[in-house]
Order: sequence, then structure tokens, then C-alpha cells
Amino acid sequence: MNAALRYGNLALLALFPLAWFAPLLRAGIDLPLFGLSEISIISGLQALWQSDVYLALLVTVFALFAPYLKTIGLTLLDFGLLSPRALPALHLLGKLAMADIFLIALYIIVVKGVGLARVEVAWGLYLFTACILASLAISLRHRHNPPNSPDTV
Repeated sequence: MNAALRYGNLALLALFPLAWFAPLLRAGIDLPLFGLSEISIISGLQALWQSDVYLALLVTVFALFAPYLKTIGLTLLDFGLLSPRALPALHLLGKLAMADIFLIALYIIVVKGVGLARVEVAWGLYLFTACILASLAISLRHRHNPPNSPDTV
């Protein structure tokens, strides 16, 4: 496995938690004198747990557990602590993680379409998306060149 990809995957272990607390959106009523509230994955989940437990559980799996467990699995694979037979399960976790990006994008489109609220994308959405895409790229590299293969350096 390429050392840069190995260290990139290790960096994701720190970047994912940062992305969970970073502001994804700024939202508020589209009227003068009303400020915008910043929404992060964690603050959104806190509000969701109070109103809809089942949806909160689903989003928690997509936004927190799936990408982080996949990253941990790839790290264990990189260091020879996990069998390459686990790759299909790790790829499934990666697909689940991408679903969260689409849920956030759908939320932005719906709110902007209604026209009663104002939504602005914040830097955390770009960070979270970059983490998911980097994790996807790293896992694709594992698929085409699994650890312990003859081409691994």
C-alpha cells in the first residue's frame, strides 16, 4: 500500500470528528434582523434525537458510524491487523457514508425551494464531503491493490 494513502487514511481518523463539529450550514428565517444559526452534524443529531429517534439513528449510522468504522477498518487492513476478506464489508460502509452527503444536499434543495428560510453552505460541509470522497478514493485503491498483494509496496 502506498505510504501516502496510508497516512491519508490515518489523517481521516482526526478529520472526521472535526467535520462532525464543523458548521455544515447556516440557516434561518429569511427576514431582516434575524441571524442565521449554524448547524453541524452533531448539533443536527442532537435536535433530531429529541424529535425523531428512528431518523436520528439512521443519520447517526450514515454520518458517524459508517465512515469512521470504514476508516478504522482500512487502517487495520493497512497495518496487517485485519484480513483482506473484510474489504466487501468496508466498501458497503463507504456506500452508506455517501448517503449522508445526499441527504444534506436534499435538505438544502428543499429548504431553498420553499423560500421561507435562508440556507447557506458552510465550510464544514466541504470538509465532510472531502473526507467522504478521500475515504472513497482510498478504499478504491484497496480494491484494486489489496494489502499483501505482490504489487504492494
